[in-house]
Amino acid sequence: MKHCDSESYPVSTASDSPRSSAGRAADARSTAAAAASPVAADATTPLARELADLTRRREALRIDTLPKPAKTRVITVSNQKGGVGKTTSTVNLAAGLARNGARVLVIDLDPQGNASTALGVEHRAETASVYDVVVGESAIADVLQKSPEFDQLFCVPSTIHLAGAEIELVSLVAREQRLRTALETFLQVTEAEDRRFDYVFIDCPPSLGLLTINAFVAAQEVLIPIQCEYYALEGLSQLLRNIQLIEKHLNPVLTVSTILLTMYDGRTNLSQQVAADVREHFPKEVLTTMIPRSVRISEAPGYGQTVISYDTNSPGSVSYLEAAAELAHRGAPN
Repeated sequence: MKHCDSESYPVSTASDSPRSSAGRAADARSTAAAAASPVAADATTPLARELADLTRRREALRIDTLPKPAKTRVITVSNQKGGVGKTTSTVNLAAGLARNGARVLVIDLDPQGNASTALGVEHRAETASVYDVVVGESAIADVLQKSPEFDQLFCVPSTIHLAGAEIELVSLVAREQRLRTALETFLQVTEAEDRRFDYVFIDCPPSLGLLTINAFVAAQEVLIPIQCEYYALEGLSQLLRNIQLIEKHLNPVLTVSTILLTMYDGRTNLSQQVAADVREHFPKEVLTTMIPRSVRISEAPGYGQTVISYDTNSPGSVSYLEAAAELAHRGAPN
């Protein structure tokens, strides 16, 4: 089994453990049987209401057609606080958009390589990777891999060599703009060849170093995942100040376009209060969709998959599909 994403969501129930495809199929049959039972038919029970709501949301997603952006949207996913679901959100939003026909590229700029793991691409030490792009002279086209998840989903993997890139970048010319230069060249070529990418997601390490600065300089938008837990807003003001500095000195088009609430548990007052506080401070940026705590989201990277393909009908998958749809419908900021 591959290692799980270190930013995956904590396991919410001890009863849920990794299952085989046959086990998940059995779960689906059990759920269907429960839905058909007299108890499930009673809309006053919490289980029946939950099943009915999930069915309604799936149907809404099924009939929804997502618009494609007029030009490539380059989105950096960042939060200096670790464990907020940054990598998990990156790969699942990308997979959700690719599932609906968008052509999507994920650039794994985190030395841990968790996004590469979740997308099922090779990222052993000897693999050509984003390290060769930002430190060497390789083109993105030379290190690009297609994810087995969806035909329209691609990844520039990370390897362990990226861990030393911060030091190596210090002495290089235009060290803050290495990724932007390579990405602009790549996107120009793909557009000229009628293979334009609709979205590029850049997954950052949970710190503000030269790699994260490269990601900010290369993007037009920043997406910030915020967990619905205590200390959720701690460090956010510093992150926003850093983004403003990048905007002022290195990338005038950079803006915080999206905030995604993660690890939401509607049963707790804490999650509800954190969500209310974030919406009060950032009413325009926060997505309506919130990502719940979900064992399926935690399990998926261990199988080299996103939750979108691991268990498409699970509440976690439906939530990420809804978030991806909302991101697409909102469009790029003006």
